[in-house]
Amino acid sequence: MKDERIDEIGENHVGTSAKTPLRADAFDISDKEKIERIQESVKDILETLGMDLNDDSLQGTPKRVAKAFVNEIFMGLNPANMPKPSTFDNNYKYGEMLVEKNIVVYSTCEHHLLPIVGRAHVAYISNGKVIGLSKMNRIVEYFAKRPQVQERLTMQVVQALQEALGTQDVACVIDAKHLCVNSRGVKDIESSTVTAEFGGKFKEKDTKREFLDYIKMDTDFE
Repeated sequence: MKDERIDEIGENHVGTSAKTPLRADAFDISDKEKIERIQESVKDILETLGMDLNDDSLQGTPKRVAKAFVNEIFMGLNPANMPKPSTFDNNYKYGEMLVEKNIVVYSTCEHHLLPIVGRAHVAYISNGKVIGLSKMNRIVEYFAKRPQVQERLTMQVVQALQEALGTQDVACVIDAKHLCVNSRGVKDIESSTVTAEFGGKFKEKDTKREFLDYIKMDTDFE
């Protein structure tokens, strides 16, 4: 992207598609080589900022950051880490919506590489298949662990569950704080962002309202 286009976009929130923008050669090198390259890049950034990497506290920082990027913070970029969405026949004929709410979201804004922290609420209506509850959490985690735009994340979670369950009747709402807003720029520490994606029956007014009422329920079991 040319500097003129970057200046034109400025601080605007820009998304491109429901797919994470990856190059065709994204996985031509191993994770080990990626860690080595990122380590050198982080070292260069810190030295450019004037940090003394001979200090005991900083010596291991470039390697720690590189390993965290590849193995944790951005592990969702690698399709090999996609959770196996094990599904089962709905033998007990449960016909109402199933809601998994308050799934913790830790992601990273792809515009400033700052954290996105919040909660996801996911629901589906079985079309003959059900999915393990923990798999819903893991699907959210997988798509969150990459440079992200919240709108895209919401859509990717719904699309992955629709494919796994063989139904369009899936919904997701995410409420999250973006540190690119909270800690820099406008520095609004109170605001959060809510995104939603409704598929199939969840587009219907009554079903959508039922789902939204469920996620407002108090879940304090103490």
